[in-house]
Amino acid sequence: MVQHVDVLICGSGSAGLAAATWLAICGIKSVKILERRSGPMTMGQADGVQCRTVEIFESFGLAEDLLREAYHVLEVAFWSSDGKGGLRRTSRTADTQPGLSHQPHVILNQARINALLLDHMKKNGGEEVEYGYTVKHVEVDPTLVDDPSAYAVTVLAEKDGTEETFKAKYVLGCDGAHSAVRRSLGYQMVGDTTDAVWGVMDIYPRTNFPDIRRKATIHSDSGSILIIPREGGSLVRFYIEFPAGTDVKAVKLQDLHDKARQIFSPFTMEYADTYWWSCYCIGQRLADHFTKDNRVFLTGDAFHTHSPKAGQGMNVSLQDGYNLGWKLSTVLKRRATPDLLKTYQTERGKTAADLIDFDRYFTKLFSSKQRTTPDEFSKGFIKSGRYTAGLTSKYEDSVLTSNTSSKQELASEIVVGMRFPNAQVVRFCDAKAVPLVQALKSDGRWRVVCFPGQIESSSTLPRLQKIAEYMESPTGPVRKYTASGADSDSTIEPIVVLKGDHTELEQEKIPRYFWPVTGQWQMRDLHKVYIDEMSYNSGDGKAYETFKIDPEQGAIVIVRPDQYVSKVLSIDDIEGVGQFFDGFLLEIQANGTSSTH
Repeated sequence: MVQHVDVLICGSGSAGLAAATWLAICGIKSVKILERRSGPMTMGQADGVQCRTVEIFESFGLAEDLLREAYHVLEVAFWSSDGKGGLRRTSRTADTQPGLSHQPHVILNQARINALLLDHMKKNGGEEVEYGYTVKHVEVDPTLVDDPSAYAVTVLAEKDGTEETFKAKYVLGCDGAHSAVRRSLGYQMVGDTTDAVWGVMDIYPRTNFPDIRRKATIHSDSGSILIIPREGGSLVRFYIEFPAGTDVKAVKLQDLHDKARQIFSPFTMEYADTYWWSCYCIGQRLADHFTKDNRVFLTGDAFHTHSPKAGQGMNVSLQDGYNLGWKLSTVLKRRATPDLLKTYQTERGKTAADLIDFDRYFTKLFSSKQRTTPDEFSKGFIKSGRYTAGLTSKYEDSVLTSNTSSKQELASEIVVGMRFPNAQVVRFCDAKAVPLVQALKSDGRWRVVCFPGQIESSSTLPRLQKIAEYMESPTGPVRKYTASGADSDSTIEPIVVLKGDHTELEQEKIPRYFWPVTGQWQMRDLHKVYIDEMSYNSGDGKAYETFKIDPEQGAIVIVRPDQYVSKVLSIDDIEGVGQFFDGFLLEIQANGTSSTH
């Protein structure tokens, strides 16, 4: 029996679940997830959750649960040899430098991260994971790849000794470093393995070391350790450097215990229990190809592997799936042609290559052979903070990202190709101070964020009126790309950020396009207008300043469903908004079908 499915996801790690969550949110029902394990992950090896990943969970509405359970990494301490056989703390610093993100860096077991995504996926109507499947073969039919409706990919998988056949429009290889999907396609991992050897263990320590509940690095005469406190208040992870060339297979748990004691000396270090341990050689590898005919896509460890010390593995993998999921949904709903999916290769390919380069740098930074001074090490660690927070990814020009044609100077801190930065604003309808990024939920919608300027300026409201009239006109993008009978903001949502005193403006003065009738109850949505003002309830009045937007000039910012910035336009260039969407979206016809315009 052959099963037909729109999207077949091979592997239920963070990348696969992030993509599946997007598909569920966007209403794509024909999805199947095959997992080799017999059940859900119960103990993941990844634990670091970078700021950008927390922002993504916030956009899914999951940040509260994540932050409540996690250990919050707030400070890093640097220790080194004191030259007398002991250790001394050389410096401390904030783990995440102020202003990088409104969300913290936290620690939470990957099993809980995946469980949060699984629950959210199910709440949105997603399919259950099918456990116990081993992928045997993946093949793309070249005669079908140009037909968007064709099930061009055949996957053979085995469960309980029985082989099953799946026909899919799209296949995601989310099955880890030993990816069966990648091997079946004949793709290779290119890179090298260093002679650097590290052990890792999660332990319950009995110690008098003062920073055991603080992220810390130790460079002693006996070696190096990275200390990562875990959630729950007791468990701690150690990354322990071993001599270069150590035989990994010969290393025992007792060797990790003994080595850690040596490095911590003269502080005591005993072990009430060891929860998990491993030993590995550091390697950095990248797949020579990670897409096949725009039908099969590799994600996560299936196409990039590296050391775990920078805490990037789960995060970058999850963000691969986050990048791909909404694009697949757009194509499957026939709102864009499959060419949209080519941006996955250009965007995430560069991200993966940057990750490998960074990991080489970060690994050398920790190596005892580098002979860096304590000051050099701490400066290098701090310099890496923006990258380890997940905030350096920048997507190049494509149909989704218009770097060269943007008016970047109008909002120089809202960088085209990067994630939309946060600023505190005041919601107009209830005067509540909120982070602006909370308006950019991961629900599949595009946002056109308008910064028209000062409330009291005579040009501000006319600017908004002009935008509203164009967006809703027969030639504007709302009518073109919104299905008949759907809410006017279901494809493109308008957001307004004014500057000034909210008491100087009445709701009725704002064009009704910016507070449309929507939703189950067909009520006016009053949550799209914000004010940049100093208010009595924590509004700081610095959003325009933070974004480097001149209130006299204003700006329009187009934001993708994944919170990345597509384009910055003049506040008066309203036709430029329509031209951007005309570049890739398919026009909705009167009969509900899509077509090119």
